[in-house]
Amino acid sequence: MTKVLVVDDDQHIRAMLKLFLERTGYEVEESRNGNEALRSHRQHPAALMLIDLIMPDKEGLETIREVRRADPNVKIIAMSGAGHGNYLTAAKLLGANAAITKPFSMDEIITIIRSILEADLQK
Repeated sequence: MTKVLVVDDDQHIRAMLKLFLERTGYEVEESRNGNEALRSHRQHPAALMLIDLIMPDKEGLETIREVRRADPNVKIIAMSGAGHGNYLTAAKLLGANAAITKPFSMDEIITIIRSILEADLQK
């Protein structure tokens, strides 16, 4: 089962993504911020991380930079609210495989996840 780490300070978004992704067949872990995400990923590496960009303690861009240094193979999808387009562009420059604007539909996120994971399998 593919493991996904959802990193977002909004409990409702984490819960919604966890429920949907588990129903879709993924194993899901949750983190409230970048510090938690880095600890979690070191202890139990995920194949893919969904990382919010605007969070307290350790924000998403810094988290992406540190994750990339520690694990260049993990797949990363950056998430941010409308109006944060520059952050999403920066996330891709720092190594995110994809970036998505909130709010998004579950169909959108699962399509992105599948395309990233399938592209990796075809290598």
